[in-house]
Amino acid sequence: MIEMKVAGIALDAVSRNPVILLRDASERRALPIFISNEQARAIIVALENEESVRPMTHDLFANLLDDWEMALERVVIHSLKDNTFYAIMTVKQGEVTKELDSRPSDAISIALRMGAPIWVMEEVVADASIPVDREADEAEKEAFRDFVSNLSPSDFAQKGRSSNQ
Repeated sequence: MIEMKVAGIALDAVSRNPVILLRDASERRALPIFISNEQARAIIVALENEESVRPMTHDLFANLLDDWEMALERVVIHSLKDNTFYAIMTVKQGEVTKELDSRPSDAISIALRMGAPIWVMEEVVADASIPVDREADEAEKEAFRDFVSNLSPSDFAQKGRSSNQ
């Protein structure tokens, strides 16, 4: 699993639909997830720490968890099927842990309110992420090619040991 952070909300250039962008720690990969306008607004409210006069649905859920002394341990975006992402929220109360099926947008919105980490399975990142820094990716590939091309069999010999041991 790869921990990711919310990089922000953007609008898709073609459809004009909101997209949440998750970014890995190296900031080299971004995972775009299309969401509704309502979900985008809920996530923006959480990102900007806005206070509303009355609790929104995600605030209500977070308040419920707090009041019942439950913790949102993490959100995991675990699969992508037919262009739909799937997530679970791991909730803990005392020694009891439950996994709740969730839309990624809801899970992310609640995680932002509760300070919970957001994880994405490697397969999902491999299938759906987009490169953010192509130049850094290419430089890393070139450095690896140089390293491999300069290897010799003696680089793999054990130092300080005789071959008779």
